[in-house]
Amino acid sequence: MFLVTSEEMQQIDRQTIESFGLPGRVLMENAGRGATQIFFDSFHDILNKKIGVVAGRGNNGGDGFVIARYLFQKQIKVTVYLLSEKNLVKGDAASNLDLLDVLGVEVIEMPDLDSFEKHKNSMLSKDIWIDAILGTGLKSDVKGYFKDVITFINSLKKSVFAVDMPSGLNSDTGQICGICMQADTTATFAFPKNGHFLYPGADYTGNLKVVDIGIPQYIVAQVEPLQYLLKAEWICSFFHKRPADIHKGDTGHLIAVAGSVGKTGAAVMTAISAMRAGAGLVTLAVPESINHVLETQVIEAMTHPLPETNGGMLDESSFDMIIDLLKGKKCLAIGPGLGTAPGTKMLVQKIVKESLLPVVIDADGINNIAGNTDILKNNAAPVILTPHPKEMSRLTNTTVSSIQKDRIKSARNFAVEYNVYVVLKGAGTVIAHPDGKVFINPTGNSGMASGGMGDVLTGIIAGFICQGYSPGLSANAGVYLHGAAADALAEEKMPFGYLATDLLKIIPEQIGRLMEYRDPETSSLIY
Repeated sequence: MFLVTSEEMQQIDRQTIESFGLPGRVLMENAGRGATQIFFDSFHDILNKKIGVVAGRGNNGGDGFVIARYLFQKQIKVTVYLLSEKNLVKGDAASNLDLLDVLGVEVIEMPDLDSFEKHKNSMLSKDIWIDAILGTGLKSDVKGYFKDVITFINSLKKSVFAVDMPSGLNSDTGQICGICMQADTTATFAFPKNGHFLYPGADYTGNLKVVDIGIPQYIVAQVEPLQYLLKAEWICSFFHKRPADIHKGDTGHLIAVAGSVGKTGAAVMTAISAMRAGAGLVTLAVPESINHVLETQVIEAMTHPLPETNGGMLDESSFDMIIDLLKGKKCLAIGPGLGTAPGTKMLVQKIVKESLLPVVIDADGINNIAGNTDILKNNAAPVILTPHPKEMSRLTNTTVSSIQKDRIKSARNFAVEYNVYVVLKGAGTVIAHPDGKVFINPTGNSGMASGGMGDVLTGIIAGFICQGYSPGLSANAGVYLHGAAADALAEEKMPFGYLATDLLKIIPEQIGRLMEYRDPETSSLIY
């Protein structure tokens, strides 16, 4: 499923009107009519409800006028509160406002704070609100009486139906522009927007529905949106049935450079999750002082003890041994629980620079290359980084808040500049590919805010690469599967309190579910 930015949506609208010849008024009519149907599907006993439409003077308001007209013609009690003077409404929106006057729909002009205060009491009687104030394209904070109106409607605790975007939501980043309407349902037009799935925007969007407004597919292909929502029907086609005569040598061997004193669990979970994801063999390359601990915890995986410093950490003395271990293997995972001692930092940078295998870099692997990210450029093999926001801030020498303000931009810019894959973890994980394409993951839940979840993800992604899947597909499918497994745990057990090791146990089951979901006639990945 495409996700579009406000600029891409404007291009699509403009080309539909100018090159395809479908008038803007027709698009507005299609949008309003489709949204009205979703409104009826979303709320019950509408005939006995009083509906308030709060509208701006732009096209978003125009969509609201169309909805108000359809509701009125169904003999539903509807009042439009226009946050403008009527004579300032222009274009297609003005045409639809005129139709409300012809029908006798009550339209209350509320262009300023004084008029808003005057009509507050009448607004109290409304049972459901339709939010048609501000659509896509909003960048600056909502101020003035618009802010007062949104705050007031939110305070009423009534059901809210948002037209295209909840007013106050940045459609590109999912950030709140000062204040945002809290919607129960949002009817968006043609395509979902990034902000519907990025947090905190996803919480304000409510139940999202998409209205087909008649955009030709060839126009979308010309614009080429670069954002996608990961969907089960894509991910399911990622998996294929194994031949009956396959053996462990065919499903790949992973080398995981991980672990240190006090952090053996990270290495364990990376190894087990890779095997649960289908890797044939895993070797843990670890400091020799923890080797005996790991041998008792990962029975199916192999271990390879490496020379260490007096502090029990790896350093450059292990480099030649690790490079030798990589021969004949399919993937390298580096970083979980590794530590950040100066010698370890030099080792990680040297390995990443010299590795000829696809490498998944997580946790301390990321921390150890921060400040020297140029080693990622011109790599001989694909690189996948799986940072959380704090690690991403270290990579980019910025703040966590700046990363979170525009997660897509942060991940995409880094991926393109360094020719790597970036899995920016968090609610609505963003997977950026080197070609600029970005995928947003809808699976997962707040119960994943628990230690070890990232180690499991590293192993899953590396395990898929070992089996011959491309790095991009492995990152996309790994993130989706990881979240889906957590969703299954949350549904079966409780919203939180389950552990990363609980998630480990159900990875094969989740892969099986996705394989069963597959529909060969309709399912295909775009990569």
